[in-house]
Amino acid sequence: MLWPFNHVRKPRLSPRATIEPIYGMIVAQTRDPLFYRHLDVPDTVDGRFDLLILHLWLVLRRLRTAADGTALSQALFDHFCDDMDANLREMGVGDLAVPRRMRAFGEAFYGRTAAYDLAWQDGEAQLADALQKNILNGKQPDSALRLASYAGRAAASLAAVDDTTLLRAAWAFPAPLEQDPMT
Repeated sequence: MLWPFNHVRKPRLSPRATIEPIYGMIVAQTRDPLFYRHLDVPDTVDGRFDLLILHLWLVLRRLRTAADGTALSQALFDHFCDDMDANLREMGVGDLAVPRRMRAFGEAFYGRTAAYDLAWQDGEAQLADALQKNILNGKQPDSALRLASYAGRAAASLAAVDDTTLLRAAWAFPAPLEQDPMT
């Protein structure tokens, strides 16, 4: 039996309808050439993976405070894992090697996000150290500071977005640099 006034309830977005556009935004942001040209992120598979983890971590931090945040965080992480699995297979990694590689991805994800969480508590300089180690291969301290500044701006931008806007993927990451290096 249908209850009267069922039409009054707000329609809920399915986790998949929410997560796919958000994940697409994360992937699109990690492809911005400014990260590679001006922030010295290595333009390699590993560099792109590490930048993807940074952005995923930023969004997962914000989802912690959203309604249904735990379920959405898990759905976003699952989508990330599915994408990594599909990418491995597309690159020709054999079925027997995929689980081992996925385990390595998981270890990298958990290690880096734990380091970022810990560094976040201690300030931008500590985050820069973690980013220098994990993304910049221990090099480029100035670029690490600029990348940490970007992460701070991205976190502040995400924090300023209300839950509805966040879950509808109606927001944007800030530019990787505060000003265009060409000006």
